[in-house]
Amino acid sequence: MANAEVASIAREQPRFTLDIMITSIGKGFPSVMPSSTPQLSFSEALHIRAVRRLWFAQIISVFGDFLAVFAVFSVVTFELHGTPVQVSLILVAFLTPFAFVSPLAGVYVDKWNVKATMIASDLIRGILVLSLLFVRDLYAFYIIFFALSTVSSFFVPAQSVAVRALTPVEGLMAVNALMQQAVQASQIIAPAIAGLLVQFVGANPCFLFDSLSFFFSAGMVATLAIYRAPAASSGAARTVLASLREGFQFIFSHSAISFVMLSMASGMFAVRCFGSLLSIYVRDILNSTADVFGYLNSLIGIGMIVGSQFLPRLARKISKPHLVIYGLSGMGFAVLVTALFGRVSTTAISMLTLGFSAAFIMIAASTLLQQETPPDLLGRVSASMMCIMAVAQVLAMFVAGPVAERAGIRNLYFGSAAMLVTIATVGLTTLRGQSGASGQAAATAAD
Repeated sequence: MANAEVASIAREQPRFTLDIMITSIGKGFPSVMPSSTPQLSFSEALHIRAVRRLWFAQIISVFGDFLAVFAVFSVVTFELHGTPVQVSLILVAFLTPFAFVSPLAGVYVDKWNVKATMIASDLIRGILVLSLLFVRDLYAFYIIFFALSTVSSFFVPAQSVAVRALTPVEGLMAVNALMQQAVQASQIIAPAIAGLLVQFVGANPCFLFDSLSFFFSAGMVATLAIYRAPAASSGAARTVLASLREGFQFIFSHSAISFVMLSMASGMFAVRCFGSLLSIYVRDILNSTADVFGYLNSLIGIGMIVGSQFLPRLARKISKPHLVIYGLSGMGFAVLVTALFGRVSTTAISMLTLGFSAAFIMIAASTLLQQETPPDLLGRVSASMMCIMAVAQVLAMFVAGPVAERAGIRNLYFGSAAMLVTIATVGLTTLRGQSGASGQAAATAAD
């Protein structure tokens, strides 16, 4: 919803495929080595007034989102007695616009005024959420969630542009980590509060708070001075397609960005395969109950918060592609341990490791995109990342269940772990090859 996060691409556009990504990785990772400029700490980043306001708006808005999301799931499950398919379609309705609207939204974000786009998106979403106060129909929920996600497809890349414009380069890692911490803290706290509110006073207070949180966010954004050179505007459809093509050409010509896209897609696919069936794993493998399932989910969020605390310091010595690779490896290890042992204790440790490692991927990747992408392309590149993350999640939802039923849930987890480790190994091998080639070239030049 607030974050969280696409028109059909013409046939001549590049496609997100493993072969294209691996080929691009083979070209090396230019201009992504650790910066000699000291990275800002969290406190230093928050001393920037505009960053502090944007972060505070994020906290309130994301917390409201989680309240509303869990309230909707509670209403559909317990009041409307929805079937598993009907409940899962809520998530499908929300993810679909991210998959099919985001690239087109990114084109317009690169053309429009960023501040106005963010404010308009917040106001529209506030009104849409307000309509949930008067709705108790399943299909109305689908329509509203689809509309919310469509508007969010414009807000999220605009917010990425705003972070880039408001934050000095040396503070991007800290600011992205702060934004991620706001999401994870809300994910840990909001479900319990939403559950209590729905049980004792109903779902409407959750919807009302979320609606007000959007209006509050719009008000905070209105106080910011976001400066970006205006792009040349044209309403022609051909220009829109050309803009789409330009964004994708940049992604696939920049090996570090390509690798980040692949990492985010594979990581999200594996986590969604893992997470979508975690309740089944808890029930059938761990022989445990719903409370254990809840605790394990909270541990993922805690792990991400802890991981984000380390990143600004690690980024001073480790390049962002390396951080992404280490994150992929850690996630693969966590999923592997979960599949191997089938115990509550080892699963709990794996959940912490999974969250800790996911922070490396999410935050390092976002920072890399903001640093390496030209300002006039940042909306399209950020939207493309949202697109592939949404597609990866939707595919995982369709794949995980049938594969687990035929091969077993542990074999599904083994496959997810293997995919993560394979991508990490390819990336690490490429980085080492590039480093060796660079050293040899330097020695030859010295001779």
